[in-house]
Amino acid sequence: MRSDMNAAYGRTRGPILNEPGVLPRPSPRHTGPMTRFPAPPAGGQSHTERPPDPALRGLVSAVWVQQVAPDAAPYLHRRIPNGAAELVCELGSPPRVVGPLTAPLAHVLAPGAVVVGMRFHPGAFAAVARRPASDLTGLAIDAADVWPATAPLADAADPRAALAAMRRHVLAHAAGPDPLVSQAVRGLMPWRATDVTSLRASLHLSETQLRRRFRAAVGLAPKTLHRLLRFQGLLALVQRSIAQGRKPTGDGIADLALRAGYADQPHLTRECVRLTGLPPRAFLAETRRSCACGHDHAASFAPLLRAEAAASRA
Repeated sequence: MRSDMNAAYGRTRGPILNEPGVLPRPSPRHTGPMTRFPAPPAGGQSHTERPPDPALRGLVSAVWVQQVAPDAAPYLHRRIPNGAAELVCELGSPPRVVGPLTAPLAHVLAPGAVVVGMRFHPGAFAAVARRPASDLTGLAIDAADVWPATAPLADAADPRAALAAMRRHVLAHAAGPDPLVSQAVRGLMPWRATDVTSLRASLHLSETQLRRRFRAAVGLAPKTLHRLLRFQGLLALVQRSIAQGRKPTGDGIADLALRAGYADQPHLTRECVRLTGLPPRAFLAETRRSCACGHDHAASFAPLLRAEAAASRA
């Protein structure tokens, strides 16, 4: 992670999601993500996230570029379930859609690999794909199986061109997500809700109704999504510590577990093994090794940390 990440965590503005079901009007003068994605360090790898174009913020939470230096060793990337679907393209290869995961997905990136991605808000992908998100839960499939015309993504010459092509593609298929599900997802974000039952009551829906709408829009049950988002809150705390040059465990794993909303350290241990395949100490050590050398996750985690700060002041 770059040294300026600490400042970036404090500067990100805006809500976690846009007004439910409302898409901003695209700017005709904007032609793609006009942002810089630094090259990876010699012999290493990088992962850089940026906020999406304003026209996509009702659907997309972040865009990202992952790069492995040509002189680096193959890099094992561990994708952690986060409740979201992603459109992913390694330059020179056909794009793929990764559905909402319930278990970790590991794959190896070869030296010189450049991968770009667009992460949708939980519940938004179904509105773009025009099919239930549950069709893709736990799967990674060719994007052509969802949309026939995705070839321009594979033909992009560089990350910015690929992200611009993704933007055009998503805007061409964009529709408003289920507004009630969008409202519910906001309530399930870390440090915003204590249980699904109270959320369901506030929405005036039965358990069956809420579950059915979540399965269609998110691809996951509400309680499952709540678990995944709570772990994302823990990752936000960990990434902030790494950005500040501190140990990810802070004052200890038990303290970290309580701050992230877990009942105790054994509760966190069970969830960490389930969602990453590793116990907490091993996972945090791996995260520190990977992220301290060129990762920037502020676009994903700064909004969560603002919620944590607001909850601590309440």
